[in-house]
Amino acid sequence: MKLELRALSARHPAARPGAAPALHPLDLDIADGEQVAVIGASGAGKTSLLHVMALAMKPASGALHLDGQQPWALPRHALQRLRGRLFLAPQVPPLPPRQRVVTAVLAGRLPAMGFWASLRSLFRPSDLPAAHAALECFDLADKLFERTDRLSGGERQRVGLARALLAPARLWLVDEPLSALDPTRSRQALETLVQIARQRGITLVATLHQVDMALAHFPRIVGLREGQLVFDLPTAEVTRERLERLYAQHEDELDGGAPRRSLEPAPAAALSVAMQRC
Repeated sequence: MKLELRALSARHPAARPGAAPALHPLDLDIADGEQVAVIGASGAGKTSLLHVMALAMKPASGALHLDGQQPWALPRHALQRLRGRLFLAPQVPPLPPRQRVVTAVLAGRLPAMGFWASLRSLFRPSDLPAAHAALECFDLADKLFERTDRLSGGERQRVGLARALLAPARLWLVDEPLSALDPTRSRQALETLVQIARQRGITLVATLHQVDMALAHFPRIVGLREGQLVFDLPTAEVTRERLERLYAQHEDELDGGAPRRSLEPAPAAALSVAMQRC
């Protein structure tokens, strides 16, 4: 899916009058099948940009085109169909507490299912092998029938990413997917997402606090600061000097990333073969 943003700005619906916009007017083009990382300090506007692309937040001004369509000019049903071609993975996946992991993963297919098929899937998962394969890519196959409220924060994040593999989406929008993962699992998760996106020709846009991970896994980097586009460059051109300007007064985030919650242990032997199965 191709994205075009023209002089696009955004403001949170709940923002106080006179508050600075979440995004100042910016232009951005992302080609069909491209993989892009968005970086910047906390409060830079990364999540707002992702939510605008996901049609979860309407632009305050400017234009957004997805595959040449202006989403907010479409009739309601056409807008819903277009949303079905997008997949947004929030930092904290909204997983019902008593839901089984298999049901949570297969929910990625809901946009392509009718009402009755969707209802049946809540009680009788329809494709266990597909759910198992998606979870295996993130080293979670043994959690297939576990309840989601018994998972760690990192396991919940990986379940949310596994759901993307089954979604009928042409655009993956992934928000801070590594906040509860240790470096080994972070590397494995990004390798899996980027590799499968390339194989399937899916456009992938990911916001990341971990600058080193962005530089290691993505060919293009977009830098945001205080809602403004600072640079949009091939990874090879993102120098230390550019990064220091982007993170001025936030050097701790540049060098160490954002604080992570409840990091889970990473058995290196298991992770070393996970990519071979995907």
